[in-house]
Amino acid sequence: MLGNMGNMNKMMKQVQKMQQDMAKMQEEIALKTVEATAGGGMVTVVANGKQEIQKVEIKPEAVDPDDVEMLQDLIMAAVNEAIRKSQDMVASEMSKITGGLKIPGLF
Repeated sequence: MLGNMGNMNKMMKQVQKMQQDMAKMQEEIALKTVEATAGGGMVTVVANGKQEIQKVEIKPEAVDPDDVEMLQDLIMAAVNEAIRKSQDMVASEMSKITGGLKIPGLF
């Protein structure tokens, strides 16, 4: 019975360390950014690890008053790609801590 308690204490310490590592990673990843472009660089979007858009750049030549839909599509494509890249970055960083273990509710 005492052996089981020792294993339980060891496991709890490992869980606490993982929680600390994840909290630190969340702070660090909020500062990291990813960049995505659409239309051959006509639209560039930068997002952070919290999937927040940090910056949107639109080249003047992408602005055509007669084709606003194209610009809207380029922005949407760049934003979606930036969010996908941000999610991939978070998943990659998280797997370093969890060893690839998927934990429901985290990211």
